[in-house]
Amino acid sequence: MQKIGITTTVPIEIVLAGGCIPIDLNNLFLSQDSLRLVHQAEIQGFPRNFCAWIKGIYAVTLQEKISHIIAVTQGDCSNTQALMETLSIEGVKTIPFAYPYDRDKDLLKLQMERLLKAFNCSFQKAMDTKGRLDKIRQKVHTIDQLTWNEGLVTGFENHFFQISCSDMQGDPEKFEMRVDKFLEEISLRAPLQNRIRLGYIGVPPIFTDLYSFIESQGARVVFNEVQRQFAMPECGQGEDLVKQYLKYTYPYDVFARITDIKKQIRIRQIDGVIHYVQSFCFHRLEDLIIRKALSIPILTLEGENPGKLDARTKIRLESFLQMLNGRTD
Repeated sequence: MQKIGITTTVPIEIVLAGGCIPIDLNNLFLSQDSLRLVHQAEIQGFPRNFCAWIKGIYAVTLQEKISHIIAVTQGDCSNTQALMETLSIEGVKTIPFAYPYDRDKDLLKLQMERLLKAFNCSFQKAMDTKGRLDKIRQKVHTIDQLTWNEGLVTGFENHFFQISCSDMQGDPEKFEMRVDKFLEEISLRAPLQNRIRLGYIGVPPIFTDLYSFIESQGARVVFNEVQRQFAMPECGQGEDLVKQYLKYTYPYDVFARITDIKKQIRIRQIDGVIHYVQSFCFHRLEDLIIRKALSIPILTLEGENPGKLDARTKIRLESFLQMLNGRTD
C-alpha cells in the first residue's frame, strides 16, 4: 500500500478507501530527530526565519522517501504552496486540496470529488470507511471526556490520542487496539489531583515537554482545541462526509473556532488559556482577535524550533500559573 503524506488533516476516508496509507507529516517530523531535520532543510536553502514545521515536513518527506503528498493550499499554512513547489523539484508528486474560507458546501464537495478521482475511489466507499473511522473517533472522544470530566487522563495523553486521529497512525486497526488498551488501563487509575484547569488553543506545540512541565506546577490541560478538532468531535454515524468536514473548525475563519473555545471553557470549567503560536506563522495575528473575544486569562506562548521549553518560557508559565492559583483561592 502506497504511503500518502498529508500536511494537515484532510478527508483521510478517501485516502484509505483508495487503498493507500495516510501519513501526517507533522507527526512524523516530531517523531524523528526533529531539530536535525530543521537544520537539514536550512542546509538545503530554507531561511532561518521560516516556519520550522514547513522545514521539518520538507526534510522528513525526502528522508522517508514519500513520493506523494496531499498539500492543503487553503485553510492551513500560507507557505504550503511554496512547499509543494520545492518538493516537486525533488520529484515528489503533490495533490492540492483547499478548504473554502467561507465554508461553501459546493466548493468543499468539489475538492472532495477531485480527491476521489485522484484515488480512483467512489463516494460510497469513502462513506463506508467513514463509518469505520467514526467508531474509533468515538472512543477517542471518550478519552477526551475522561480527561476533563473524570480527571483520569493527562494533558499530553489527551493531546496524543486526538492528534493521532489526523492519520490514525497510518493503520486504523492497530490504532484502535492502542486506544482500547489505553481505555482499559486508565479505568484502574485514581483521579489526577490538579488544582488549575487549563485550555490549550492554537496549533499543536513544537515544544516536547510543555504538558509535563505544566503538570509539575500543579496544573493540567483539560482542553486541546485543534487536536480535538482533528478527532472530528462533531462526527456522526451516517452523516455526510462533506457535512463532517464543514463542521471541522480549524481550516476556516477564527470566529467559528472562538465559538467552540468559549463553549468548551464553560463546559470544562477552565481557569486559564494557553494560546500557542508558531514563529513566522500568519496565525500569530489571530492572538489579537482571541484576546478581545475571550474574558478568561490568556498566556500567549511562541515557539520556534522543536525541543524542550527554554528558561524564559518556563518562567512565564510559572508566573501565569501562580496568578491563576491566586485567583482560585
